[in-house]
Amino acid sequence: MPDLGKYADAVLSSYAVSLVLLVALIALSIARSRRVARELHEVEERVKHG
Repeated sequence: MPDLGKYADAVLSSYAVSLVLLVALIALSIARSRRVARELHEVEERVKHG
């Protein structure tokens, strides 16, 4: 770990916030992808049987 001196708290908290935001964006993207795929499947089934 490099010596960050008096900026250690700011740098490490920035890394932590960035990591949390990246994880949240990935989770939201996966959730939206699954929802859209499910909705598309439902529409395709309605069209196929309708």
